[in-house]
Amino acid sequence: MIDALTITVAVSALALAAWCGLAAFRDQPTKDWHLIGMALVSLLGIAQLVVAVVQLARGQSPDQGTALFVSYLLGAAACVPATGFMSLSERTRWGSATVAAGAVVLAVLEVRLFDIWGGGSA
Repeated sequence: MIDALTITVAVSALALAAWCGLAAFRDQPTKDWHLIGMALVSLLGIAQLVVAVVQLARGQSPDQGTALFVSYLLGAAACVPATGFMSLSERTRWGSATVAAGAVVLAVLEVRLFDIWGGGSA
């Protein structure tokens, strides 16, 4: 895993969560700018998925098991796109709140991926 990419994904996910959370607080649905933000965060998640698959293909392995790592990795890559599609069907403040919650989940999954890969070991 590339630590800088993991941090970038987590920080951008938290920024998206704050942005969509503010929209929900203001009683606004997700708008085009939010969708662009979701696309950018999703692209970062997909980039991390590709990097991780390449590292696994090269023979590197996570400290806590490959199956667990791949499960978290797939969940992280799908988290924001799934909540983004849900927000399109819920054109109220709750759509924005759903994306905010999904982005927070992505940030938490990033921390967990870092830990599973062995970044948290001293």
